[in-house]
Amino acid sequence: MALGKKRKELTADDLLRREETLSVKRQKTTSQVGKRRTQKLDSEPESDASGDSSDDGPLLKDGDGDDGSDAENVEDSEDDQSSDVQRQPLDEQSSTRIRADTSGAQRKIVDNSQEPLSLPKKTPSFTSLGISDPIVRALANMSIKLPTEVQAACIPPMLAGKDCIGNAKTGSGKTFAFALPIIQSLSKDPYGIYALVLTPTRELAFQISEQFAVIGSALNVKTSIIVGGMDMMAQAIDLRNRPHVVIATPGRIVDHLRSSTGEWDLSRVKYLILDEADRLLTSTFAPDLSYLFGVLPKERQTCLFTATLTPAVEKIADATPRAGKQKPFVHRMLSSVETVETLKQSYLLLPSHIREPYLFYLLCNPPKSVIHLRRAPPEPTKPAHKQKHLKKPLKKPSKAPSSSDSSEIIQPPPTIIFCARTRTAAYLTSLLRTLGIRSTALHSKITQRARLNSLSLFRSRMIPVLITTDVGARGLDIDDVAMVINWDIPREPEEYTHRVGRTARMGKDGIAISFVTERDEDSVLAIENRINTKLEEMTLPEEKVLEKLNAVSTAKRLANMELHDSNFGQREEIHKKKKGRLDSERPLPVST
Repeated sequence: MALGKKRKELTADDLLRREETLSVKRQKTTSQVGKRRTQKLDSEPESDASGDSSDDGPLLKDGDGDDGSDAENVEDSEDDQSSDVQRQPLDEQSSTRIRADTSGAQRKIVDNSQEPLSLPKKTPSFTSLGISDPIVRALANMSIKLPTEVQAACIPPMLAGKDCIGNAKTGSGKTFAFALPIIQSLSKDPYGIYALVLTPTRELAFQISEQFAVIGSALNVKTSIIVGGMDMMAQAIDLRNRPHVVIATPGRIVDHLRSSTGEWDLSRVKYLILDEADRLLTSTFAPDLSYLFGVLPKERQTCLFTATLTPAVEKIADATPRAGKQKPFVHRMLSSVETVETLKQSYLLLPSHIREPYLFYLLCNPPKSVIHLRRAPPEPTKPAHKQKHLKKPLKKPSKAPSSSDSSEIIQPPPTIIFCARTRTAAYLTSLLRTLGIRSTALHSKITQRARLNSLSLFRSRMIPVLITTDVGARGLDIDDVAMVINWDIPREPEEYTHRVGRTARMGKDGIAISFVTERDEDSVLAIENRINTKLEEMTLPEEKVLEKLNAVSTAKRLANMELHDSNFGQREEIHKKKKGRLDSERPLPVST
């Protein structure tokens, strides 16, 4: 063959010289990325027999020396045709490699930049996960087309009968991750209480019940909400009717079990779900959970879902399973950052005694990125008697000098303000109402009906500001919450993640602002370590903030007077003492 005369066996010295030359060429090419080259590098002598004048030469593998000359000749022909093409720097992952076929007569050039790319995995559909068509149609009616990461990971093992621990960021669809398998499996045994879902807060129980009702409407799924603050007789009647799914707080369901006359029980429960498991697995709920584990059937699926993996949750994940059981399937979120990327997190450094003027200014002048989420105020009610009724609660605050400016105040975008104590939540609600900002409270010292009413007003955007304790930090899914303000820094870093998770949900933008006082430095550092993110410092113009200092000071005095006159918290304290006395007189359950 004519080409055979030009070939020459490569020696070890030739290979060493070739590698040194390629190294020099890599450095030169890397420094000239983006520039068009007009001439070739001519750094190899003719005696090298490689004939390679291209700096895109192949990386030879061990054992490929016999084929080296053929490969280089093929490359020479390509270099002659494409000497004007801009060349990219060499690297081991994007270089062009030469592969020989088994006959050795032909050689192929394969571009690794196209071959080994890690293409994004195709998102599974609900149907491919094993969800039936009626449920898929119900999801489509809610504009839910594809499962989220936690849903795609947890639905198959739950349908396969495995215990499951699901960890995902707030707003990522954890409720549907356990609701869909329960409803899908319900048709196998639709008699009796099929699933028990435990939540740490009452409001979250109502929200979960709504989602079960929507998804299970096609299958006539019946749910029952068993939480404190509601009529126990009505709840007992619901339980006698054997709903398919019971959503409960631990304390109230235990109360019903202890007072039950045997007309219903939990012996047929197939699923036990602990939503917000990190909160449930604390000393607060330990006695009630211990009682429940004693009455629930051993052959059940137990599933935990949480946005924060605490040591208690990790201990369960790593525990040795009992005989006949497998270790639970564990889905951990891949990101080391617990909060979502679309959330902007800041802190405002200020003295504790001057937080009120800064809060008022911030609500009246929200960051530009969330101004578009402001909503027009509701139209005033025309009937005179209704107007009089609406003004009655604000009669005392209307004496404040700031009330003359209330008509000029533009209401803030939807905002949730978190406090550490119920009295603080009531105080801030009265303060902001006095200053002309529509607000409502959510905490444990008001009735359950009032709590649900506050949530309804905030959801419907009739009232733009919700002031709450940590009872509002867990699982509540409210559309278009623009800001979360931490009036008090949470005691536990995990609570911060749940608080700020009320905004920036399902890919939307949001802002979290924490008021940091002289006492909060250590708490902020603990939060930053927990979420693996540094909070950005935020500043407000002090002169403009203090312009309303007199009006805010007057509103503070009126708010404190209103709390004092209303005997805030006294009724609840009396009820708590009575309950404690009854609990001390109640005989302890006999362990079996």
